Amino acid sequence: MDLSELEGFVVEAKRATYVGTGAPAESSRPGAHDMCHARGRWSYRDSYFGGTDFLGQETVWHDGEPVWAMNYYGYIVRPHMFDARRAGETTKAALCAMYAEGRFLGGFEWDGPHGVYRDVSRGTVAQFHGRETIAIGGVVLYGLDYCGGLIRP
Repeated sequence: MDLSELEGFVVEAKRATYVGTGAPAESSRPGAHDMCHARGRWSYRDSYFGGTDFLGQETVWHDGEPVWAMNYYGYIVRPHMFDARRAGETTKAALCAMYAEGRFLGGFEWDGPHGVYRDVSRGTVAQFHGRETIAIGGVVLYGLDYCGGLIRP
């Protein structure tokens, strides 16, 4: 499998679903919120639980076989100072800017009206882990930890 093609599809799918406010898909599990994207031989599903604090998994299939996945857990660190609405607005705007660069990994910083978004990760699309945060005045108000990579039989 061409890893650059996989990475390009992951960015495309992320842009079309969460950041692009894609239409919800039928829930794959009781209580889950799902969004899907497909093109040609590729398909993608983002399935998560929760809202203010949430846990999810993104999966990519190629020709019907699972080939890549990413798990994530996001949460409001200081609920007395920050809320899910501001976290969502900031995250969507920052990710939109990062995906416009054609990537979803690597260092990225974006300054918005609700704080400074930072993403720090290690690895490549084949195997990676990272953390995104939103901070105001150096105080972290929101965090999300993620990891993932290739699925091999």
